[in-house]
Amino acid sequence: MTLMKVSSFAAGQWIAPGAGARPIASAITGAQIAEAGGAALDMQSMIDYARDTGGPALRAMGFHDRAKMLKALAVHLGEHKQMLYDLSFDTGATQSDHMIDIDGGIGTMFVFASKGRREMPDGQVYIDGEIEQLSRNGTFLGMHIATPLQGVAVHINAFNFPVWGMLEKLAPTLLAGVPAIVKPATATSYVTEAAVRILLDSGILPHGALQLISGGTGDLLDRLGPQDIVSFTGSAQTASMLRSNPNILRNSVRFVAEQDSLNASILGPDVTPDTPEFDLFIKEVQREMTTKAGQKCTAIRRIIAPDAQVQNVIEALSASLDKTVVGDPRADGVRMGALVSASQKADVLEKATAIGTESKLVYGNPDDTDFAGDVDPGAFVKPMLFHCENPDTATIVHECEAFGPVSTIMGYRDIAHAIELANKGDGSLVASVITGSGDVAREVAMGAGAFHGRLYFNNATSMKESTGHGSPLPHMVHGGPGRAGGGEEMGGVRGVLHYMQRTAIQGSPDILTAIGGRWVPGATEIDGPAHPFTRKFGELSIGETLHTKSREITLDDIEHFANFTGDTFYAHMDSAAAKRNPFFPDRVAHGYLLLSFAAGLFVEPNEGPVLANTGLDNLRFMKPVEAGHSMKVRLTVKAKTRRTDEYGEVRWHVTLTNQDDELVAEYELLTMNAY
Repeated sequence: MTLMKVSSFAAGQWIAPGAGARPIASAITGAQIAEAGGAALDMQSMIDYARDTGGPALRAMGFHDRAKMLKALAVHLGEHKQMLYDLSFDTGATQSDHMIDIDGGIGTMFVFASKGRREMPDGQVYIDGEIEQLSRNGTFLGMHIATPLQGVAVHINAFNFPVWGMLEKLAPTLLAGVPAIVKPATATSYVTEAAVRILLDSGILPHGALQLISGGTGDLLDRLGPQDIVSFTGSAQTASMLRSNPNILRNSVRFVAEQDSLNASILGPDVTPDTPEFDLFIKEVQREMTTKAGQKCTAIRRIIAPDAQVQNVIEALSASLDKTVVGDPRADGVRMGALVSASQKADVLEKATAIGTESKLVYGNPDDTDFAGDVDPGAFVKPMLFHCENPDTATIVHECEAFGPVSTIMGYRDIAHAIELANKGDGSLVASVITGSGDVAREVAMGAGAFHGRLYFNNATSMKESTGHGSPLPHMVHGGPGRAGGGEEMGGVRGVLHYMQRTAIQGSPDILTAIGGRWVPGATEIDGPAHPFTRKFGELSIGETLHTKSREITLDDIEHFANFTGDTFYAHMDSAAAKRNPFFPDRVAHGYLLLSFAAGLFVEPNEGPVLANTGLDNLRFMKPVEAGHSMKVRLTVKAKTRRTDEYGEVRWHVTLTNQDDELVAEYELLTMNAY
């Protein structure tokens, strides 16, 4: 077998390993398959290439352009994933493990691409929240915006997910408009390097947007500044060392950490062995103990069950683990592969021995070498289950993480006790609760929410569609407090904002409109050359406004609308009853009657570029309209968003005023307009 030379990609050049490169062994056979590191990389050149070339190119693009780029990258990776599968077997991963790592990473990129198009503006400035009125007459306003950091994101990733671990950080980083330097763990860097080559060879990424360090980071952290960010996944010890770097502290470099986590799963007090939830609990725990050979930051390390169910759980889980074939991940029928390396196995066994000093081993044997296939047993470990009879006084089970197929079961007296035990981990990425009781779920959420980044509840209702205790989703925040690192990743647009700077903007309506690219009430209104509904998407300008004629609302209008729709609410039909209501002076027009009349006032009836009305947002009724009153409409182009090459979404700001120019109603209308 040819030895793989795992290269770095620095300042636009591939650089092969140098003298003193570190050997990388197959987790299956123990034989050396690759080498990485040892090259003398110019870290300042890499930083400069990212800041001066990659950053400007990404920032010149809008959010939607960057989202399209992510989608194209995901498609391209999907077309080449078989090569990544083939490489990944030597990490000890099974085919199902590949699906989590490789397909999961690609799927994450697709989600961020979709969210970028649907939830972020078609521009370069993200508006965070609503406009704040800072003056009586609305001439001085405030808003918060987010713009890309003008530095580089350094991603230091763990060995267990060489593809997903990179992509779940890279997707929001690129969507934010920030270039990245990726540093994978050396043990599985050959898979990451292959993925990076696929991404770069696609020609989709701007130059400088992505670089790779295969090996040590040298003095990289010593050269970062306040516009840079470090995102780390790994052990608490390494995270502490990195984040305490004097330069990181001196320059207030953003540091996001996802680290050790003694995640827990609680069997609800309402669950018994004859319920589907019990089987679900066993399935979840077994899967989390054995997927990736237990080498997951979200794996279940502590199993918390009612005292009366502990033995039942031990027996059922042991039976399930008996069916888990451990061995060569390439062999048919194998459900669990190897740990990533012999050194990782040694660490897991050492931690398991420590756990065994205050718990009893009730399933598994660390000396068992009966594995499927023709393998070197050096990196293989069978699942081990411990029982801690005194979890209140125990410390090691709540502090020591054996990063492998090792878990400890402990009993609880009541749900308050279960919460106390779950929280003894001092912070985790995820805690799960299998229960059909809403009361139990609420008590756990209130009592344990502050200690866990994610709470996963599952039962017979949701089990068929649930994604699993250990599956971080790009839509949801991934991270946790305390021992888990105190950071957050993903979470949809929340994850993108980690790579951006939030800035408070204060000024006039015209200034805020110019900065945000969205019309702000009070800003200049533009008279269009024709009715705005007769003009194509590209012809409309932000601030273009139509003022309609006035229409009187009669009592016949109100009664006809009530009888026609069936909405005969007393405020519209009974004068005495309406006057007893503190909100109405007399019989008043229906709010939806006003909306209907508003449409009649501003709609252009003939066929034109307006293809569809897709809804309205933020509808508010401010002042009732009585019979004899009149209303008129102001329709303003607030924002425009491209959707396809054929049409785009126009967001209109609509106000209804009465005969005294008092605001009656306000909303935002959405239409799709042809290009």
